[in-house]
Amino acid sequence: MAALRRKFGEDYQVVNTNRDTTAFSAPAKKKRQRFVEKNGRCNVQHGNLGGETSRYISDLFTTLVDLKWRWNLLIFVLTYTVAWLVMASMWWIIAYIRGDINHGHDSSYTPCVANVYNFPSAFLFFIETEATIGYGYRYITEKCPEGIILFLFQSLLGSIVDAFLIGCMFIKMSQPKKRAETLMFSQDSVISQRDGKLCLMFRVGNLRNSHMVSAQIRCKLIKSRQTPEGEFLPLDQCELDVGFGTGADQLFLVSPLTICHEINPKSPFFDLSQRSLMNEQFEIVVILEGIVETTGMTCQARTSYTEDEVLWGHRFLPVMSLEEGFFRVDYSQFHSTFEVNTPPYSVKDHDEKSSLPSPLSTPTLGESHGHARRARVFSVDCINTTDREERAGQSRLPSKLQRMSSSGKEDLQRKVLMLSSQHSEKACSTGDLPLKLQRLSSSPGPEAAARLQLKALKLGFEPMTQSTGDLQLPPTPAPIPARIHTPLPSGGGRPEDNLPAKLRRMNADR
Repeated sequence: MAALRRKFGEDYQVVNTNRDTTAFSAPAKKKRQRFVEKNGRCNVQHGNLGGETSRYISDLFTTLVDLKWRWNLLIFVLTYTVAWLVMASMWWIIAYIRGDINHGHDSSYTPCVANVYNFPSAFLFFIETEATIGYGYRYITEKCPEGIILFLFQSLLGSIVDAFLIGCMFIKMSQPKKRAETLMFSQDSVISQRDGKLCLMFRVGNLRNSHMVSAQIRCKLIKSRQTPEGEFLPLDQCELDVGFGTGADQLFLVSPLTICHEINPKSPFFDLSQRSLMNEQFEIVVILEGIVETTGMTCQARTSYTEDEVLWGHRFLPVMSLEEGFFRVDYSQFHSTFEVNTPPYSVKDHDEKSSLPSPLSTPTLGESHGHARRARVFSVDCINTTDREERAGQSRLPSKLQRMSSSGKEDLQRKVLMLSSQHSEKACSTGDLPLKLQRLSSSPGPEAAARLQLKALKLGFEPMTQSTGDLQLPPTPAPIPARIHTPLPSGGGRPEDNLPAKLRRMNADR
């Protein structure tokens, strides 16, 4: 434990490195059949093709390339042997028909092919011609037109056979399947938390120094299921997101990488927990594709993980270390994992628990009543603030306007507070009241206060929203000419009767 922490730091807190000890002991399972082997071979055989076998003959070149090496070598040897024997037989037949065999040692006789008097000599002549050895002892003469035609046919046929078989062997040897053997996958996949999210992870590495150009990785979940309509789908394939939307599936594979699949509501493992993992049957097929840098051919490496090879609550050991001037990869720890603290329940259960309302977040009755009361009660702070603003503004007004604005301030505040208790918006300034109430508020006396109260009650629930704090006084008011102030009579007459005729007509129009 201490050695692991010294090597990998305090961030890697190993709970238990023993794989056999788990929170839930899984019953012994019988090893089931895999769809894809660990080496990438698909465990599928095709049978009962019937008349479809002829399709393999139509694509003969691909059929030969797909054959195993022993069958390729057998076909290669048999094709050349048969071709040599057939062509040697044809040269021997021409010599036999022309009678060259009976005059083999006659120097005065001109044969079709010189020094061909039996089958071995005809076979040697074909080999020398086909391989362009040219010993010079056996040669064709101009007295044999049929031999010239056979010689042209032999050259064409030999070129076709060489191109077909040598090309097949070259493709077979340069197949990128061998390159896939230097691409490694971890023996097991793990499920643990990364960045606060539950993830399914596995590791992939490249043993060669040559890179895989445009490397891309994909994952398929192979699992049988039944549709709501009752249809059974054996080995149904489902895509696992390993970063297709974010570009994380495009790999720069120069060092071992850990591929991560986030388990979210869109994942097929959304309701998978540690206990349910023991009863599941599925297979995860991993496909890594890329272009071999040296040959430019596309390479594909495959592997698979069954439910027994998915370790819950484990994490891979780091394999990278910094040396003097380079990074070193320790492949001895490539498949090693260690156990970490991981919630045993599924992401679905976690989301359901987190969505339940907390009792601490529910407001009490007193708090809600207090909020409503504060929303309904009119604050007196606006009046105090308005008073300070009015004092600052009145210091710039003439003395007559200062007396008019300050005469009914106390009565106005009292009336405004009385009107605010009727669940309607009231005004805090005489500037929002009608013209009559403004004139009444500027005149002191008990009679004017009584009339102001009556006028205020007649307003009912008429909304008034502004305050004296919203009134903006000009910074340098123009001087107002002095006017003679006529006090209101204390008798029973109306105040409008004392106004000039022009103002009375304006009030009547209003």
